[in-house]
Amino acid sequence: MVSLLKKLIGSRNDRLLKQYRKMVERINALEPEIKQYTDEQFAAATLELREAYQQGKSLDSLLPKAFAIVREASVRVFGMRHFDVQMLGSIALHNGKIAEMRTGEGKTLMATLAVYLNALTGKGVHVITVNDYLARRDAEWMGRLYNFLGMSVGVVVPQQDNAEKIAAYQADITYGTNNEFGFDYLRDNMEYRAEDRRQRGLHFAIVDEVDSILIDEARTPLIISGQAEDNTELYIRMNVLPPMLTRMSEEPRPQEPEPEGDYWVDEKNQQVHISEAGHVNAERILAELGLLPEGESLYDSRHISLMHHLMLALRAHNLFFRDQQYVVQDDEIVIVDEFTGRLMSGRRWSDGLHQAVEAKEGVRIQNENQTLASITFQNFFRMYEKLAGMTGTADTEAYEFQEIYSLETVIIPTNRPMQRLDQNDQVFKTDAEKFHAIINDIKDCHERGQPVLVGTTSIENSELISNRLKEYKLPHEVLNAKQHAREADIVAEAGKPGHITIATNMAGRGTDIVLGGSIARQVAEIQTNPDLSEQEKQQQLEAIRAEWLPVNEQVKQAGGLRIIGTERHESRRIDNQLRGRAGRQGDPGSSRFYLSLDDSLMRIFAGDRVRAIMERLRLPENEPIEARMVTRSIESAQRKVEARNFDIRKQLLEYDDVANDQRKVIYAQRNEVLESSDISETIASLRVAAITRMFRDFVPEESMEEQWDIAGLTATLESTYQISMPLAEILENETNVTEEDLLERVLEQSRVQLEEKIQTVGQPNWSNFERAIMLQSIDMQWRSHLLSLDHLRQGIHLRGYAQKDPKQEYKREAFALFSDLLDRICDEVVRVLMTVRIQSPEAAEQIEQEKPVMENVRFHHSDYDAALSGEDPGIDELPVDEVPRVGRNDACPCGSGKKYKHCHGRIN
Repeated sequence: MVSLLKKLIGSRNDRLLKQYRKMVERINALEPEIKQYTDEQFAAATLELREAYQQGKSLDSLLPKAFAIVREASVRVFGMRHFDVQMLGSIALHNGKIAEMRTGEGKTLMATLAVYLNALTGKGVHVITVNDYLARRDAEWMGRLYNFLGMSVGVVVPQQDNAEKIAAYQADITYGTNNEFGFDYLRDNMEYRAEDRRQRGLHFAIVDEVDSILIDEARTPLIISGQAEDNTELYIRMNVLPPMLTRMSEEPRPQEPEPEGDYWVDEKNQQVHISEAGHVNAERILAELGLLPEGESLYDSRHISLMHHLMLALRAHNLFFRDQQYVVQDDEIVIVDEFTGRLMSGRRWSDGLHQAVEAKEGVRIQNENQTLASITFQNFFRMYEKLAGMTGTADTEAYEFQEIYSLETVIIPTNRPMQRLDQNDQVFKTDAEKFHAIINDIKDCHERGQPVLVGTTSIENSELISNRLKEYKLPHEVLNAKQHAREADIVAEAGKPGHITIATNMAGRGTDIVLGGSIARQVAEIQTNPDLSEQEKQQQLEAIRAEWLPVNEQVKQAGGLRIIGTERHESRRIDNQLRGRAGRQGDPGSSRFYLSLDDSLMRIFAGDRVRAIMERLRLPENEPIEARMVTRSIESAQRKVEARNFDIRKQLLEYDDVANDQRKVIYAQRNEVLESSDISETIASLRVAAITRMFRDFVPEESMEEQWDIAGLTATLESTYQISMPLAEILENETNVTEEDLLERVLEQSRVQLEEKIQTVGQPNWSNFERAIMLQSIDMQWRSHLLSLDHLRQGIHLRGYAQKDPKQEYKREAFALFSDLLDRICDEVVRVLMTVRIQSPEAAEQIEQEKPVMENVRFHHSDYDAALSGEDPGIDELPVDEVPRVGRNDACPCGSGKKYKHCHGRIN
C-alpha cells in the first residue's frame, strides 16, 4: 500500500524536489538579465538586496535574484557555473534542511548560494567544517567569490589572537571548525568585559559533513577545564595491577559455571567487569602494594576511589590500544578520532581515563582537570535560529537528525548517473586469509593501472597492509593520523594510474579524488601568477588539460577508482563514505569489503551465524563466502549498533538538557550583568533575599517570640555580614516590636552600611566592583555546581534498583542543586560586599607600618575563595619564612580540618 501511494503521489522527498525545481526555473529565467552586469554591478546589487531586506522583504522573495547573481559571479571568478542540482541543494539549505549530495557533486560551491542569501540579513552566517585545513581552504577559496560580491569573510582557528577572532565574527561570513565555534561560545560566557566577547549571536549555520559533527562527535561534550589536585602517583602505582589479574576466556553466562579468571571484557558496551574471585585477588594485591590496609574492603567508603582507579587501569589495558584509539607523540597520548582517523590534539578523555592510559604507556602523566564550562554539540547547535547541513551520507541517520535537531534530510539527485559497481562482501574464516585476498586484489589493480583506495578502521591495520605491500615492493602512500599534514596532497594524487593509497576510515574528506590526478593546484598557480598575461595563462591551462585528458581516459578504461574496505565499520554511514570516494560526477568505479570472522563487528554481532554457515558448507582455505544473505546479515548487525549508539546519544542529551536549561539561565544572568551599566537594583534585591533567608533561620515566620534565637542571629549577622546591632536590647526596650519590624531594621542597617562604602569610593568605582564580584561568584559557584552534577550523574542509575526512574530523579535532584546554587551566589555576593573594607591608600600604609610583630599566629578563614581574593577579614598574613613547614597531605595548621594541599597550601 505504501509503495502504491508513493507511485501515485510521490514520496516527501519527491514532492520537495518538485517544489524546488519550480524555484530553479525562476532562477534560470533571470540568467540572461544578470549576464549583462558589469563586474562592478555585482557589489552594487548586493547593497540593493540588503536594502530590500531591511525594508521588509523576506529572504524567500529575494532568493531567485540572489541565487542568479551568485551563479553568474561564480562564472566570472572561478569559471564554474552552478548545476541545477546544486541549486536544489542550496534551496534545501536555505530552508533549514540537510542536503544529501554524493561525493564530488560540489557541496562547497553549492553552499555559497544559501550563505550569500542569508548573509544579506547582516547578522552573520557561520560555515562549519570538520578541520582547520578545510576551514582555511574554503574561506580563502570561496572568499574570492564573496569579496567579488561585496561581502566580508573571516576565519576562526585555534590559538588565534582575540582581536582577530572578534573581527572574524564581525564579518558577513565566518568559516571555522565545530570545536572552535563551541569553545568560543563557552569562552564568551567566561569573560569579564562585554567588549572581550567574540561572537555576536547564533543566527544561521551551515554544517559541512553534518553527520560527522552532529552525530559522530555528539557523544563527547566540549569542556573547558582547569587543573585540579595532583593524583598522578596513584595512576602509576595502580598500573602494575592489570597484568597481575587474569582475563576470563569468555563472558560468564547465567546458570553456567563461571570461567576461571579475575575479570571479563564487555567489548560491545566498552566496559570491564570484575568477578568475585577478582575482587579477592585485587584486594590481596592492593594490600601487598600498601594501597589498601590489611583486611579492609575495596567497597569501603574510604577506598571507593581505589576501586575507580582499578577500573580505569583495567579499561586502559583491555579496551584502549596504541595506534588504534590513540598514538604516542612527543611524550603525549594523542587521541585518534574513531570516525575520521584524524588526530585530536588537545582533546583528553575525562574522569581519569587519559591519565590511566598515560601510566600504561609510561609517558608524563598530566594533572586531572576540573570542569569550568561545558556544552554538548547537540545543545550548542540547537541554539542557532536556523541550522542546515550537507553531507554525502545522511539518509541512514535521517531519523536521528529529525528527532534531535528537527532537521529534515533531502536527497539531491546526482548531476550525472552513478556508474559505480558495489560488489558483495567477501567473508573469510581468518584475518590471514582476508589480508591475502586484499593483497591479491591490490596487485591485480596495480598491474592493470587502476588506482586503489584501501580503507582501514585503525592505524594498526593501515600499517600492517603497508608492510605487506612493501614485501611485494608495491609503491603506495599511507594516509592516517600520523600523516595529517600531508592529507590533502595524498588524496589529490590518489586517482593517478596504478596509485595505491591506504587511508584510515575517511581521512581526507573534503578533497575530491580526481581520476588521472588533480590538476587544481597547477591551475591555481597559473591563474594567480601576476607575471603572466591572460593569453599566456590560457595557453598554459590548455597545455595542462591536454596532458591530463589521456591519463584521465586511461584510468577510466582501467575501471576508475577501486575502493577496498578491510572491514566493516560499526556504522553503515562510514562504509558509505568510503564507497562514495569512487564514482564522482558519473565516473566509473567499483568497491568491495573484505571481512573475516576475527573482525570486531563480526565477532561481537554476527560471527556465530556466519561461522555456522561456513562450517556447514565446508569451505576450503582461502575460499570466501560471497552472498547477498551474508551482506544483509552484516548490515543488520550494523543497524543494531547504530540503534544502540543513537540510544546512548539520546540519553546523553536527555541528561544534558537538564544542565542546558540551567546553563541558559546562568549565562543569561551573566550577560545581563556584563551589559548593564548599573546593577545596584539587582544587588539590592540580592541583599534583601540573602539577609531575609538568614533572618528566617533564627526567627521563623509566624513564630512566637520564645522560639526566636536572637543571640544566634546577632552573632551570625556580625560574623557573616559585619552588621552589629543590639537586637536583644531593642526587644527589651520596645515591647511592640514584631518579627517584621526587626527584619526591616536589619535590612535598613545593611543598606546604610553599604551606602557609607559607596560614598567613600564613589558610585562608578563601586558599580565596577559590584559587577566583578557578581561575575566571580557566578563563575565560582557554577564550576562547583558542574562538579556536583557530574557526581550526581555517576550514581543516579542506582535509583533504578529502588523502582525509581533515574532520569526523573536526576531532574528532581538537579533542580534542588540549582536552587541551592542560586542561593549560594546570592549569599556570596552579599557577604563579600558587606564585609569588604574600604581604605584610602594613606590609611592602608599607616596600618602596615603600625602592624605589630606576630608570634604563634593561628591561620583561620571562613572560605577558601574569599581568602584567595584577599577579601576575607579572617586572614592574618605571615612572611613566607614564618609559615610552618607542613606536608601536603598533613592537616592544615589553621585548624580548618582540611588537608594542607586543599587549604593554605592551595592558596600558596
